[in-house]
Amino acid sequence: MIRLLFVRHGATEGNLQKRYLGRTDESLAPEGRRQMQILSGQGISADLVFSSPMRRARESAGILFPTQTPVIVDGFREIDFGIFEGKTAEELWKTEAYQAWLATDGKGGFPEGETPMAFKRRCVSAFLTLTQSIPEGKTAAFVVHGGVIMAILEALCSMGLGFYDYHMENGKMLRARLENGRIELDSERETANAP
Repeated sequence: MIRLLFVRHGATEGNLQKRYLGRTDESLAPEGRRQMQILSGQGISADLVFSSPMRRARESAGILFPTQTPVIVDGFREIDFGIFEGKTAEELWKTEAYQAWLATDGKGGFPEGETPMAFKRRCVSAFLTLTQSIPEGKTAAFVVHGGVIMAILEALCSMGLGFYDYHMENGKMLRARLENGRIELDSERETANAP
């Protein structure tokens, strides 16, 4: 059994403005730093820390685990939103490309970006590769993006919920454990919804 901490990075200005934020490499906003400091105050610890290469995740990992150097995992980058990157739904609403994407119920690929299926495969593959080398009984923290957490949980969580059912707000943490290739969530996701 391996203990898992899934942490969604703190908020950036793009997150606060509800922009599609994937490949844009923003730093944490003051609010995002505050979120991470609050989480850090809960006395969390991990034997191993893994992070997305994006600045917002690396900065979050640095606040939470200041004495540890996170392992940077390229497979944990957020999805590439293509031509939607940096825009809000309101800005895109009247465009033909956005309406076509909405017609797929969010399952279609982003124009000039990544497909959800390719993104999910990338995230789950990176997670499975890493966890094969983590010794039993250790705690591993994953400081990543909301989409990365949702992709991993959709594929491996014993609850069997859909992708969007695992949504977490910025600056939240979820405790879980990995046993026999399946992820068991602790305390029915109470950590993800804590203030």
